[in-house]
Amino acid sequence: MKIAILGYGKMGRIIEQFAIERGHEVVLKVNVDNLEDLSIPNLEKADVAIDFSTPDSALGNIEICFAAHVPIVVGTTGWYGHLQAVKNKCDESNNTLLYASNFSIGVNVFFFVNKVLAKIMNRYPQYEVQVEEIHHTQKLDSPSGTAMTIAEGIISELGRKNEWANELIGSGEELIPKPDQLLIESHRIEDVPGTHTVIYSSEVDDIEFKHKAHSRAGFALGAVMAAEWLKDKTGFFNITDMFDFSI
Repeated sequence: MKIAILGYGKMGRIIEQFAIERGHEVVLKVNVDNLEDLSIPNLEKADVAIDFSTPDSALGNIEICFAAHVPIVVGTTGWYGHLQAVKNKCDESNNTLLYASNFSIGVNVFFFVNKVLAKIMNRYPQYEVQVEEIHHTQKLDSPSGTAMTIAEGIISELGRKNEWANELIGSGEELIPKPDQLLIESHRIEDVPGTHTVIYSSEVDDIEFKHKAHSRAGFALGAVMAAEWLKDKTGFFNITDMFDFSI
């Protein structure tokens, strides 16, 4: 399979490594230094594109992939306010897109178990719940897309929470959530692996459910696997279409 990598930074380089190891060819690599190479003719050389760029670049990258009719896997977050419009355009133009806040196998298992846990905890209103996420200081969006997915999974199963609210720790603005709000605490620390924790607290005990990434490798491998899964498909997909867990 021929792959275009849009956002050839740290993640892009690891994606390239896994793609080559799995027998694929990277035919286009785009970063801030060669944006002129992002063209329809160059994209048409690829079977699929993988985007790990920036929130400001993602929508433009999606648009040009649609114009070239090249399926795109989008790992960039921070653009989800435009999700419905992108879905509409994808469907209307008969294109293909798969997006995820996180492509790691472990994180997607975490997403699934998180919802199961929230469904159980819905029976016990004495427990307050919050989400904590820790990322490196280069992480541009807050909260992380992974934290938002975790929070939305909890809200879907926990009747006492209707929306999430984010506090960026160290920003100087303290947030006191309303009773029906799920607090996401976002921390930005130099050179740390991504860590996400769900905490249920009561007067008698705490329950913590945590995922800690050791490196970017799990995200990169999952993105390549998503590109493999997406090939020859048409439509608008979420990572849950690829990871079908059941118990």
